[in-house]
Amino acid sequence: MMKKMLVSILFLLGMMCQFVYGQNEVDVLNYIDKYKGFAIEEQQRTGVPAAITLAQGIHETAAGNSELATQANNHFGIKCKANWTGETFLHDDDKKQECFRKYVNAQQSYIDHSDFLRAGSRYQFLFELEITDYVSWASGLKKSRLCNEPGLCKKNLPIW
Repeated sequence: MMKKMLVSILFLLGMMCQFVYGQNEVDVLNYIDKYKGFAIEEQQRTGVPAAITLAQGIHETAAGNSELATQANNHFGIKCKANWTGETFLHDDDKKQECFRKYVNAQQSYIDHSDFLRAGSRYQFLFELEITDYVSWASGLKKSRLCNEPGLCKKNLPIW
């Protein structure tokens, strides 16, 4: 089962390499090799598909090369928000010098990402999807992001 899941993850992410701009295939494959264990652990713990977690990590970090990943171990661009009590890292994003969460290591970032999705009410519908339905998960995450921006979310917006 685990071997089949890993092969599926690698195939999906390998295909993604062709469509991701700014990352070369070697960096993407190295990222997958380095972090796939964390993603699989989080899938087993929380139900967030490992392929989705890795794809989001690759996208957010330029395959592990971004300033947030290298200096703050933040692989998912999670900002501080009011409830964050850990270390912080200031980084230009939508605004100058925004507060991002800083982690001791990448694994903490992976755990926090899964917990963030699990706890967020706007992501709850994702957990009704099949764990192997990568297309709906990816589309659902995009929908959730739109729903965070005022005026862009519609109740019956289709997942894909």
